[in-house]
Formats: sequence, C-alpha cells, structure tokens
Amino acid sequence: MQTIIPSAPLAVVDPKSVKHPCFNKESSGTCGRVHLPVAPKCNIQCNYCNRKYDCVNESRPGVTSGILKPFQALEYTRQVLDKEPRITVIGIAGPGDPMANPAETLETMRLIRKEYPHMLFCLSSNGLAMPEYLDDLASLGVTHATVTLNTVDPAIGANIYAWVRDGNVVYRGQAAAELILGRQLESIAGLKSRGLAVKVNTIVIPGVNTIDNNAPIKAVAEKARELGVDLMNCMPMHPTAGTPFGELAEPGKEAVHALRAEIGHMVPQMTHCRRCRADAVGLLCNDRSTELGGVLSACSKLAPQNQSDRPYVAVATREGLLVNLHLGEAKRFQIWGLAESGGFRMIEERLAPSAGCGPSRWEDLARLLSDCRAVLVSALGEAPRAILTERGTLPAACSGFIEDALALAYGEDGLARLEALKARRGGLGKSCCGSGDGC
Repeated sequence: MQTIIPSAPLAVVDPKSVKHPCFNKESSGTCGRVHLPVAPKCNIQCNYCNRKYDCVNESRPGVTSGILKPFQALEYTRQVLDKEPRITVIGIAGPGDPMANPAETLETMRLIRKEYPHMLFCLSSNGLAMPEYLDDLASLGVTHATVTLNTVDPAIGANIYAWVRDGNVVYRGQAAAELILGRQLESIAGLKSRGLAVKVNTIVIPGVNTIDNNAPIKAVAEKARELGVDLMNCMPMHPTAGTPFGELAEPGKEAVHALRAEIGHMVPQMTHCRRCRADAVGLLCNDRSTELGGVLSACSKLAPQNQSDRPYVAVATREGLLVNLHLGEAKRFQIWGLAESGGFRMIEERLAPSAGCGPSRWEDLARLLSDCRAVLVSALGEAPRAILTERGTLPAACSGFIEDALALAYGEDGLARLEALKARRGGLGKSCCGSGDGC
C-alpha cells in the first residue's frame, strides 16, 4: 500500500511577521535584518559549536567580528540603518546566548526600542535561561523569538550537550539534557502565551537525531505542533573543526529537503535559512557583514558620551583608605575630585539607594552618580554594570589604595588599566589585595 504523506498546512503569515525575512520567505528579498553581537557568554556547550569571534570567512551561528556593549549597539544600529534602509528586523543571536547575558540583552533592547519603536525585534536562544525573562521580553516589545530544540528525548540530548550550566551548577549527561529540555519547552509555551511569534531551530545531526528514519526530529515537530510553534527550521549541522562532531559529514540538501517535506504537515517549515552569523546584516540573499565589519569594529571602540564632562569619581570603601567594597554592599559612596593644588580631594559622601529594589536600585544609583565618570568597587554584578555604563558612569572592579585607583581613573584609558591590574596581580598599592587587612 502506498504511504500518503499529509499535505503541508496552508502558509498563513501572521501580520506581525510580514516584514520579518525569516518568518516570511516572500519578504526575504526586500526586508533585511541586523544582528547585534552583545551576548558573548553561553550557558551550554553543544558538541557541534565552537564560537570564534573574528572569522570573516565563515557564515554560521556563533561567529562575529566583534562584541558590542549596549550603547555601542545603539550607535551601530544608527549607522547600519543609514547604510541599509531595507532593514526591518533588529535581533540578538549571540555569539553566545542572549539570555546568558541578560543585562546586556535587555539593556540593548530597551535602548533600541526607545529610538526605533517601529522595528520588529527578535532574539534567538537555547532556552535554558529564558523562562525567568519572559515578562521582560514581552514588556520590551519583542515580537519574534527562536528557541533551539534539537530533540525531545533526553537520552539523545545527552549526546548533543557536553554540559549545561544553571547558575553556578554544571550538569552533564542525561541530567543536563533533561534540564535544558524542560526549560526549552517552558520557554516556547511562555513565549506563545505572551503573543510572540516563535520559530524552533532543530540542528540535523547525522547519526544523533537522525536515527530510526529521523524519528527524533519528527518527535520535535510533533511537540512543536502541540505548542503552537509558528515555524520550524531544520538546519543541517555545520561540521566545525575542534568540536566532538567536527568529523561528521554535513547532511545533504536532498536529505534535508525530504525531511522537511515529511514533517511539513505538522508545522510549517523554513526553507530559506542562511545559517546567519551573530553579526549578520543586510538581506538574507545579500549579507553585508563583511562589508560593514569596519563599522562594527569602530563602534566596539566607542566610549560612553559625556564622560569628560563628569568631574568626579565615586568610591566604595569601608574605612576611607582602600577600594574594598562590593557595589551591592556599599551603603554610601565617597565622591572624589581633582584638587586645585594637584592630587585629589574628597568632595562629600552620598548615601546609596536602598537594597532590594531590583533594577530600579541601579537606575537610582546611576542618577545619584550622574556627575561621576566612574565608580570604583571591589566587585559588581552584570546588571548594575550594564545600567551604570549606559548612563555614563563606568564601573571599575579593582582593589587597593584609593589614591592609586584615582590616579588611573583620571588617566588616559584608566578604567581599562584598572581592570587589567586587578586581573594580573589582584590589587593596587603595596601588599594589598583589597580586603582591608593588608593581605
């Protein structure tokens, strides 16, 4: 008896996806996208992935020619839109995972949304850390999201993921696969319930999720249908040198086309994917990431505006001699400036905003320190770092004598030198690691 494959569902394009070249193939020749590489860290290690930041000859996820801070990404967006007005979508796709870099990702989206409210905004994630930020993504006006879902079988997932890091805990084997699968399904359901268009990316890995006549991928398609996924992208694995799957053969076009045809009745299939870089820009059929690489590089070197107009430096200190307090521990900040006779003088002390207010605490702190070019602390988290940086007060994690740190903070490239000194020898000054006890 002849096997009849059900026909694919009618291609109905969601109105909000009309100008998204990935979600609507018909617009891919007229509507472009720009990926902002603001997310370098990743919370999982896939056996097919090797992130290279400066590789102009490869077009695949995880590759970019540079990393941008949020304020640099905004300026890069301005320049790119001036050179390529056909762009309708602004996205974040790495080179790590956007939600493993939540402070940078959310701050970038906030800045872009404020200046370009008419743009479509999307991001691509492995889903592990996404559930915590679903409400943030919706409130920032993200319209489209892609979640990678390579299998719904943890036994297969154990062969795909080398490790998964959740907070400070690293999981391996089937425990890792079970954890990430649960988060991926939670992410997809949460995105759909908030009205976002969702695409699932499934990497076609020969001999791993293509066994038993592609049964594992068919199971992914079935789950995607249950969750109401708008589009599925079966991407042939790119064999990447230096990875456990680097010696596997890339799936052929005919095999991938046949797979898409077989599962197309369950969920609409994307057939025009270009396996975009994390810094992709332009039309899908005419990527300009190499051409505009100089713009990206220049923007990655930009300093926050108005730093020279800020005369003071804030210091988190226990006793007034050393930089030795974590930003979150500081109940007050010393405000220092240049003395007319040379050297430095303390101007005043300012009480820190109350603890326990979430991101608004760091917004309040940025306003409190709006006349400070820098704040010197022993350590700080990623969220306050991003917010303070965007507001023009550069945070520097360092240790040692206050006057030594001030000398660098007021010098050329001072903050970068502070960070380098801390990484190299643990502090400034004589026999001090910043603990306050002369260690």
